[in-house]
Amino acid sequence: MRRRKNFLWVILVVIVPGLAVGIWYLWLAFPIISGYGAKNLCSAVYLQHRNAEEVIKEDLGEFPLSLGTYIVNTADSSVTGSVWGFATKKAIYRKGLGSTLINDFTEAQIRTEHFSIPDPPAIKRDTVLWPVGDKLQDTIPSAVDSVLLNTAIRNVFEDTLDGRASLTRAALVVYDGQIVAEKYASGFDKNTVMLGWSMSKSITSALVGILVKQGKLDINLPAPVPEWKNSDKQKITVKNLLQQTTGIDFSEVYSGPSAATNMLFKKGDMAAYTAGLPLINEPGTKFHYSSGNSNILSRIIRQMVGEKGYASFPYTELFYKTGMYNTVLEPDASGTYVGSSYSYATARDFARFGLLYLNNGKFGGKQILPDGWVKETTTSPAENELKNYGYQFWLNGWDKKDKAKREFPGVPTDMFYADGYGGQFIYIIPSRKLVVVRLGLHNIREGKFLREVIASIH
Repeated sequence: MRRRKNFLWVILVVIVPGLAVGIWYLWLAFPIISGYGAKNLCSAVYLQHRNAEEVIKEDLGEFPLSLGTYIVNTADSSVTGSVWGFATKKAIYRKGLGSTLINDFTEAQIRTEHFSIPDPPAIKRDTVLWPVGDKLQDTIPSAVDSVLLNTAIRNVFEDTLDGRASLTRAALVVYDGQIVAEKYASGFDKNTVMLGWSMSKSITSALVGILVKQGKLDINLPAPVPEWKNSDKQKITVKNLLQQTTGIDFSEVYSGPSAATNMLFKKGDMAAYTAGLPLINEPGTKFHYSSGNSNILSRIIRQMVGEKGYASFPYTELFYKTGMYNTVLEPDASGTYVGSSYSYATARDFARFGLLYLNNGKFGGKQILPDGWVKETTTSPAENELKNYGYQFWLNGWDKKDKAKREFPGVPTDMFYADGYGGQFIYIIPSRKLVVVRLGLHNIREGKFLREVIASIH
């Protein structure tokens, strides 16, 4: 009898609370799994025009994403995801806008949102020279060792990291303004748009720069965020947002429930969600990387431009002026572009964006960004001990384990880059006149790839 009582006591004290914690965690995690899968599959099918079964097998095939079940509905251009029948999430596709995950707003509300995006200029891109068009030069500069460069490209397609294939889908190298190497995985080509993830932050930074150039925004003033009035957060400046020094408590973790995953897969207004989070540091005193800061910036852009011109602003003021005719920004349910994560572009368009920064904000002889903006972008604030971040771009700062060494040894110190989850990169190396783009599913050995590319340029 005593043994039975002891057993019941163990159940009550240990097993039941353990089950409760497990159920609680799954309740938090399942919507993230189904939301991630529904959103990314929706974009893959309707925006990238990929086969749904292949996407589920390759992009969503690893645990815990493999727990999800997905239904593609071509009748209303949507994808619905769930986990064991629970935590159902739906993403809808709208032409010109990509896909949007339904959260906090009804599907009817989201579908009635009005976005006016002009068509890109009508030019025959295959007959117009790169970078405005897609026609490439017949010859390669004599400074390029094609054998070494092609070896570097082949190696990045065969690369593995921590025993897992990197699955590179695109690699492109621009030297002195000219594409000198370009390769795609089977099923992808120069017309395939691919997800930039956090490279979107760098695009958001460029849009902020354009507003500065137009005299509509002063980054040194407090950020115009309505939720921050009469609070300690009203001290946060636009520059703090750009440099990731807001002090807002935001956990940038993707292995489970966190501020980042809650924002991206559970919230309809991502900027409002982040704006409501508490401070953990005095604004401007500590570097803390946050996708939430980028989405607040995106909403500020919306406020400064105004509702009438907001949807078209990135296209008319940035993309169409730099030949990025295939680029798409996806909005959240509230209608604000997800400036932290949801840009889709071809490898060539991402390279064009890199060229804009390589050329100090000029494209085709026209100054798109403010004078000095690129220099400011590549200057890390004093609060960042590793000196590895500027205005939503990463820098070749100090190594985390050894602050006497660069993060990328053997790579020029002036290298800066846009960096996205899973190994999406635009590397810009002004001293070597290089822009290097790599897109894929998993991370690569970045330093090795860059050193091999650099070694091919004499």
